[in-house]
Amino acid sequence: MKPVKIIHGTGPIVLGMPHVGTFLPDEIHEHLNANGRKLADTDWHIERLFDGLLKGVSSVQATFHRYAIDANRDPMGESLYPGQNTTSLVPLSDFDGVDIWETMPTSDGIEQRLRLFHAPYHAALKSELGRVRDLHGIAILFDCHSIRSQIPFLFEGILPDLNIGTNNGTTCAPCIERVIFDTAKNADGFSAVLNDRFKGGWTTRHYGQPTKGIHAIQLEIAQSTYLCAEAAPWDYDPVKADKLRAHLKSMLTSLVDLATTLGDSK
Repeated sequence: MKPVKIIHGTGPIVLGMPHVGTFLPDEIHEHLNANGRKLADTDWHIERLFDGLLKGVSSVQATFHRYAIDANRDPMGESLYPGQNTTSLVPLSDFDGVDIWETMPTSDGIEQRLRLFHAPYHAALKSELGRVRDLHGIAILFDCHSIRSQIPFLFEGILPDLNIGTNNGTTCAPCIERVIFDTAKNADGFSAVLNDRFKGGWTTRHYGQPTKGIHAIQLEIAQSTYLCAEAAPWDYDPVKADKLRAHLKSMLTSLVDLATTLGDSK
């Protein structure tokens, strides 16, 4: 299986989906323990949640699971949140801090995974952002994520429904941050925060370079907003999801309007 699935759209928006994949080659899968083989930390059904919301949108999706290697982590292994619990480039535990490996990954194995999975995903994402910027004078990366709403190992209490991350305003133009957060906080029935527990992962921080015409923003969605339950079998709830999709569509449509304005100003 190819490590990345790419849809080449005609518009200025690129959807990044680094954690939707569930593929693991046998030589990796066989080293997971029973807990790891549950693949519980997948961003379940994110590709379905965003499907059809915006005509002409591009997307870059990882097909491999984050337990092989996390495409939203610094390839050098630097922590996104120093001093806080998080998972590493190749996770050693799940989001509850429980071990996932029967046989721990080796340094040579990690280097191989960087080459086979992490590098191709980011080569595709970099290429797509460059192509879109050449077309429109601007590219906006909307990095799509989801997570269980209650994970004491990672954060206290219940996570807000919609978590916007721009690394404290550095990864996109202020108008982009403002329109996404305003849409989120005004979404009836949903809670929202900006640059709180999730400030944007390595992808958002790495590609978000507004002065070079590439803007990036991350949305971390609580899975309680669109799944039947935040537990196996992780079924998609169409009724819940449709309520959320209406607001996601508003976000993406607003970004297209902004991209036209920002692109024309260059």
